[in-house]
Amino acid sequence: MRKSGKVVVVTQHYPPDQSTTAAIMVAISDHLAQQAPVLVLSGSPGSAFPGSSAQPAVVEIRNRMPGKAALIQRATAEILFTLRVFLALLRKLQRGDVVLMVTAPFMLPYAATAAARLKRAGSVLIMHDLYPEVLVMSGLLKPQSLAAKAMRGLNALMFRALSAVVVIGRDTEKLLLQYGEAMRAKMHFIPNWATLSPAVRPILPDNPYRKANPARFVVGLSGNLGFTHDPVIVFEAARLLRDRADIHFLLSGWGIGFDRIKQMQSETGLPNVTFVDRVADQDLETFLAAADVWVIPYRKDLAGVSVPSRFYNLLAMGRPVMLASEPEAEAAQIVREHDVGWVVTPGKADELAGAIAMAASSQDEARAERAAGIAQRFNLPDAMQRYAQLVLGLVRGNP
Repeated sequence: MRKSGKVVVVTQHYPPDQSTTAAIMVAISDHLAQQAPVLVLSGSPGSAFPGSSAQPAVVEIRNRMPGKAALIQRATAEILFTLRVFLALLRKLQRGDVVLMVTAPFMLPYAATAAARLKRAGSVLIMHDLYPEVLVMSGLLKPQSLAAKAMRGLNALMFRALSAVVVIGRDTEKLLLQYGEAMRAKMHFIPNWATLSPAVRPILPDNPYRKANPARFVVGLSGNLGFTHDPVIVFEAARLLRDRADIHFLLSGWGIGFDRIKQMQSETGLPNVTFVDRVADQDLETFLAAADVWVIPYRKDLAGVSVPSRFYNLLAMGRPVMLASEPEAEAAQIVREHDVGWVVTPGKADELAGAIAMAASSQDEARAERAAGIAQRFNLPDAMQRYAQLVLGLVRGNP
């Protein structure tokens, strides 16, 4: 039996970065480090402690992350980061190691998989986003453009070389099987998890984020609103419901989509909309408890391309969720299977407004209880057990 190797985690985002990806990767790294040597190649400044002997060991890879709106500068920075990671892997990897990576930046998995192949190491990709589909859906690429075809060609080579692919949504399977039936054996379904304890939080009138407006029913929108999101549908629904004094919209977040609806509000001044600055982690639970229902607005053709991690925390709060999404998307399947919210057609503000009006007129406490109950299924211990079984099995030569 061959000697066990180490796990090399490659991620652009790692604490002190506060993104969801950073939280996911540090949880996995810490858990695996309890059972095997783990080395993290991080693109986040301040993540490494020189001279530390603690596990997991962290090595910072020089990285610069311009804003998402600066597309050319961001693309250049991501290519340079990917190149530095590739060279670092060639230095650090040994035969029998396993590389664990995510799909951001989008060139990173190609480089990391190639390095693993050259060094005769295993490789596992956590499929948070599928390219070029994300870029096509967001309007940045044409489906049959040369760039899209090139990415699909690279995908075919990468998927053939990967040891395993972790999908966080069941809807991804159909898209990955387009790269061949052999992908079925490589796919492992490990959903993300709620970071908040599942329990129905009461609606309190003295909640600091709620007490400023007199509306009986509050609709929330929170988080990063990037190219895959369509927050405009939420703003247009608010416009359609502006005469409903009992319904108010509470919006907080960041990203290019959030900047857009803030500009729309500055031009329109809807009386039923309140914007809140990005909420600190320690205040997140209080903020999420302020709304009666939360909206996750996605663009069309999302199914299989991306899964909203925030979805599980909203359920854990005991709050119904309104999704603008195709019905076959992972989150939409959960909502429909367990009746924990509503699914509306992407881009249809009138459908969303109608669902909100219906929810406001018939609040269902049982739906909130079901949401918190379902969130218990998406928990950290179960996810970590699955990651350990997969990754450590490869490290120990027992896939």
